[in-house]
Amino acid sequence: YSRTGEGMHRFTDPADGRTYVYTQLFLDDVQRVFAAFDQPDLKAVFELAVTAPEDWTVLANSVTEHTGDGVWKAAPTPPISTYLVAVAAGPWHSVRTEHRGLPFGIHCRRSLAPHLDADADELLDITRACFDRYHEKFEEPYPFDSYDQAFVPEFNAGAMENPGLVTFRDEFVYRSAVTDTERQTRARVVAHEMAHMWFGDLVTLTWWDDIWLNESFAEYMGYQILTEATRFTDTWTNFGVAGKAWGYDADQRPSTHPVAPGDVEDTASALLNFDGISYAKGASALRQLVAWLGEKDFLAGINIHFQRHKFANATLADFIDSLAAATDRDVHAWADAWLRTTG
Repeated sequence: YSRTGEGMHRFTDPADGRTYVYTQLFLDDVQRVFAAFDQPDLKAVFELAVTAPEDWTVLANSVTEHTGDGVWKAAPTPPISTYLVAVAAGPWHSVRTEHRGLPFGIHCRRSLAPHLDADADELLDITRACFDRYHEKFEEPYPFDSYDQAFVPEFNAGAMENPGLVTFRDEFVYRSAVTDTERQTRARVVAHEMAHMWFGDLVTLTWWDDIWLNESFAEYMGYQILTEATRFTDTWTNFGVAGKAWGYDADQRPSTHPVAPGDVEDTASALLNFDGISYAKGASALRQLVAWLGEKDFLAGINIHFQRHKFANATLADFIDSLAAATDRDVHAWADAWLRTTG
């Protein structure tokens, strides 16, 4: 086990002594847990069996079943990349429901149970509203068999878009009074990670040079869906105040890079691109693209993209080709100007 949030992280709660483990296999950390070729364009069906203490619950990418003697079996997944395989196990406190015939759940460590319960209705309402709105926009239905959101301790990122088992830092289980902006931020992260179920999980980047495609798209959709489907109707104002400043700041540094960098040799190089350019500037560019194409043609292009590449992989060129199939505008020239240049 790790204590760094890389691979399989193990945590013992100082509040009650209970222990939890969860995976974070992002980029190339899958090899810390099991042997695998860890390129995102090598997808496989995963069928997991987990042996755990009797009082634990085991969550995974698909529906899990306790078969006795501490053994949990997860249903076979659709083809997914190794970096998206996920397990979270421990004596979780869970709030479960069903939506559109699928099991939905939110989970946290036992010591945070009262705080999760206090916000459970809000979290599940936002989850359902975003889920429904994505189904209005995307022709491909949600591609997995369940939707769990686990708020995990000592997480080294904000959240991770594991198919069917999104993990969040458990600071998002608020312990005290918070501002409405903080609630909006949490809701936006819920919407952002859900966008990845289609863009990132169903259709996955071929290599890490297109990490912006994952993140810029999810960032744009997270703000847009929240604005359309929830009470947080001024989310783009928050983006203008905070998000764009992050992008401008990163773009003025000597370390600036194109939204779509041309050459990413390895995962260490890819990690350097997780910044305000890949998230905020890329989302700004996509927002501009939607305004230029019109949302109808943009969504038509997105749906062509999902249809062409579902359960497979795609590049920036594939994405632009899909958009170009839905419009008379010169999307290739737009991409060269806005995605391939710095500043």
